Amino acid sequence: MDVLQWSRHHRLFPGQGAWDLSAFLDHVLAAGYRGPLSLEVFNDVFRQADPGRTAIDAHRSLLALRDATARSGNVGAVPAVPKGSAPTGVAFAEVAVDAESGPLIARALAGLGFTHTGHHRTKPVQLWTQGEARLLLNTGVTRPGGAISALGLHTADPGASAARAEALLAPVLPRTRGPAEADLAAVAAPDGTEVFFCGTGDDWLADFTPAAEEPDRSGAGVTRIDHIALTQPFDHYDEATLFYRAVLGLTPQPTAEYAAPFGLVRSRAFTDPAERVRIALSVTLLRRGDWAPPVASPQHIAFATDDIVATARAVRDRGAPLLAVPDNYYDDLDARLGPDPALLADLRELGIFYDRDADGAFLHCYTEILGGAVFFELVQRIGRYTGYGAPNAPVRMAAHRTARLAQAGPDPAIRQLR
Repeated sequence: MDVLQWSRHHRLFPGQGAWDLSAFLDHVLAAGYRGPLSLEVFNDVFRQADPGRTAIDAHRSLLALRDATARSGNVGAVPAVPKGSAPTGVAFAEVAVDAESGPLIARALAGLGFTHTGHHRTKPVQLWTQGEARLLLNTGVTRPGGAISALGLHTADPGASAARAEALLAPVLPRTRGPAEADLAAVAAPDGTEVFFCGTGDDWLADFTPAAEEPDRSGAGVTRIDHIALTQPFDHYDEATLFYRAVLGLTPQPTAEYAAPFGLVRSRAFTDPAERVRIALSVTLLRRGDWAPPVASPQHIAFATDDIVATARAVRDRGAPLLAVPDNYYDDLDARLGPDPALLADLRELGIFYDRDADGAFLHCYTEILGGAVFFELVQRIGRYTGYGAPNAPVRMAAHRTARLAQAGPDPAIRQLR
């Protein structure tokens, strides 16, 4: 595109793009400017979106810009919003399940080495654990087919995090709780995902009573949650960028784009400085059909392991529904990156994807789609690899699509999609 096309159709609010606008504004203010700042934003989404929601997004962007500029020290103004407390880890992820997806996801978690360890005292929520990874299955939230409905983030000062969120126009959600239950404040991300602010400890676990069955603590090598991947509605993708950056204090990573069976996908991750919190957002730019019949917008949770070959072998033996990877992927991998022959044989046997850059390597494998909207990933990071295996995404999506078509059987409408 030429500059005029960018200018007329793709401008963003402050904090939604990649340019360091606060540093630029520092220079403007240091030069003595004290006039108004206006948002003259030419953007096709903003023109067609709900004006009330767009106005809130615009207001948040200016509050965050004023806050960032004031904190630079060049202006001597009082910070516009409370500083907040940046997330330091993932306390839990929650998946909303229904009568169909719930048993499928529970069986998959057992196959991945998770143990059903508790029930919430007052809510229809199960607790599944392995290592430091904690997953909640909630039957009280209606999201057909199952979907990621909430995540809990460790923060040193949950009250400060909630105060910053409210100052940036993300009010704390109303929530009922029983006597002596943990008082966890939560705000809603633009896609409706609830974000809970937990302390650095695990006091919230006291809300769960032990499960009746004797827990299987053998596990399969999962250590913690590595990242959470959320698909976004196209119209809310830039709004979500500002939310995770300004409200939660996470740092945006470079944007990646890759091909999918239905068109181009754009992805951007957000992390804390220690990279204990990784949230990856993706959006389809021009959709042609569903992601995999009948899956429109899948989401997934990635679990870390220190030895993915051993973990993948263990979960396969436990019956986890691992995704089958086409064999020619490994021929291509051998030609592109030439991994050690013994490792390549293990990758091929277990359906593990592989990526490598100058800083390290990334090994990962997936389950099949469970229900209609969620799946799981196992990952091992070697060295300082900080990506998410984007070169493998098209093959993974095609493999998921193939698996869904096979599961659909002889349905004429599905056969036509082949």
